[in-house]
Amino acid sequence: MGPRGRQSPSSPLAPSQGSCFFILFCLRLGASCPQACQCPDHAGAVAVHCSSKGLQEIPRDIPADTVLLKLDANRISRVPNGAFQNLPQLRELDLSHNAIEAIGPAAFSGLAGGLRLLDLSHNRIRRIPKDALGKLSAKIRLSHNPLHCECALQEALWELKLDPDSVDEIACHTSAQEQFVGKPLIQVLDSGASFCSTHRKTTDVAMLVTMFCWFTMVIAYVVYYVRHNQEDARRHLEYLKSLPSAPVSKEPLSPVP
Repeated sequence: MGPRGRQSPSSPLAPSQGSCFFILFCLRLGASCPQACQCPDHAGAVAVHCSSKGLQEIPRDIPADTVLLKLDANRISRVPNGAFQNLPQLRELDLSHNAIEAIGPAAFSGLAGGLRLLDLSHNRIRRIPKDALGKLSAKIRLSHNPLHCECALQEALWELKLDPDSVDEIACHTSAQEQFVGKPLIQVLDSGASFCSTHRKTTDVAMLVTMFCWFTMVIAYVVYYVRHNQEDARRHLEYLKSLPSAPVSKEPLSPVP
């Protein structure tokens, strides 16, 4: 028998310690996944599934090596600046079927080079945030949003890479020109219509009105200047007339020798 207090190699504590380390390891892995979400590992790529979880905002504890992030069918109403800045490996982002109305200008900062697909369909977006989406090289889905068709939207679309599979479903919910309401946006633009023509006409009219006002001011100043000088000249003439004339000498002129 060995000394008292010394445990033999076959002590039952050894396997229990291994089990504790295994449980702690599993808990640590599980903590890296947002609560109520699943994080399956597909061929070494981390996918985070948070679909239909009643989320009202974007989770903050998303694993940094996430490649696919599904946040669809929630109640997210805004995408704040820097929401995904710590996800450099993100390739697909699904934000469809939410209640998104506001997107910060730096909402997708850090994703410009790697993101391949951004799904914003079925939301409440009225105006395209060009500063937020213009730098992305990803295909963007914008169908089924209450878009307001105007010049700013047309100019923003020129800088976006729209997903060809859903581009026909982008329609004008409201418009600066009522005849385009309810019509597919691509169909309207392909017909040769331009939302910027009205904008440019309004700008041209404003410029003409401004130039006319300046011209009127210049004419008014010239008229005032001329009249003021005429009044000064008249007063000076009256002053000269009021001066006594010099007396004329009556002495005979001496003959010239």
